[in-house]
Amino acid sequence: MAAKCNIFLIGPMGAGKSTIGRQLAQLLNMDFFDSDQEIERRTGADISWVFDLEGEKGFREREKKIINELTKKQGIVLATGGGTIKLKETRNRLSARGVVVYLKTTIKKQMIRTQHDKKRPLLQIEKFTLKTLEDLANERNPLYEEIADITIHNEDQTAKIIANQILILLKKVNFN
Repeated sequence: MAAKCNIFLIGPMGAGKSTIGRQLAQLLNMDFFDSDQEIERRTGADISWVFDLEGEKGFREREKKIINELTKKQGIVLATGGGTIKLKETRNRLSARGVVVYLKTTIKKQMIRTQHDKKRPLLQIEKFTLKTLEDLANERNPLYEEIADITIHNEDQTAKIIANQILILLKKVNFN
């Protein structure tokens, strides 16, 4: 694989993409971006509001534009939203413009990490259950795996430990 100078973190909600991304960016002295935070900053509204007003399709269009713009930068760490990989065009951009790190976690850990989170639109549905996360995993996990250059399991380790593990793995894929 050719050397790449961006790192894109993908994975389900609650996998630790933002927390680990900040740690990784700090360790590498790189700029950090979070695609969801960028959407909120640019719209002046939280993700839930965008979802409510525009639906998931409208949100994914906004997300696609932000991802396209951010992935053109050089030397960044980008934490993506859990559903970012749903659009093939976005998957292709992530794959072509940086090293893609899939933070894999269990549904049980997702439940623990997200149970009190009021900002995640897909968790706000009235009948949210464990099955909701299972359905999302069945739909999305193959897409994460499809574009991942590195897969790392994030279970019970700190963000700093995971970030250091990623650094070791990045050296194996000739990351510059």
